[in-house]
Amino acid sequence: MPDYKSLSHTRWDCKYHIVFIPKKRQKVIYGSLRKFLGSIFHDLAKRKGCEIVEGHLMRDHVHICISIPPKYSVSNVVGYLKGKCAISIARHFKGRQRNFNGEHFWARGYFVSTVGLDEEMVKAYIRDQEKNDESHDQLKLGWDSRPWAQ
Repeated sequence: MPDYKSLSHTRWDCKYHIVFIPKKRQKVIYGSLRKFLGSIFHDLAKRKGCEIVEGHLMRDHVHICISIPPKYSVSNVVGYLKGKCAISIARHFKGRQRNFNGEHFWARGYFVSTVGLDEEMVKAYIRDQEKNDESHDQLKLGWDSRPWAQ
């Protein structure tokens, strides 16, 4: 049975699987930035009344399973997370003291899918994404190293 949340006149359970990437799909999410992003995403989600149920930061993309109240649109929350996060990255890692126009970290757009009743499957997918990518890369390397594949 889902754990329903409440607003003043609403009972709800709205969860989404969201994926987005850094500009030009650069592999920049690692080290201290990765630790910083995890905490900043959780803080920003709480400010909007959202809860990050599961999340995983890959080197070149972000997977989040997030619970969003029905009073906010998905695009509103994703825009807020990406925008405020980019400002924080500029301040902490690029030495900027104020927000400059054109300060971009994330690429435009995102992928979103409703979670529905498959929440456990989506959470497991997000958790195991890094292992899946590594095994896929190994298979690709093995295929390309054969002489007849060239």
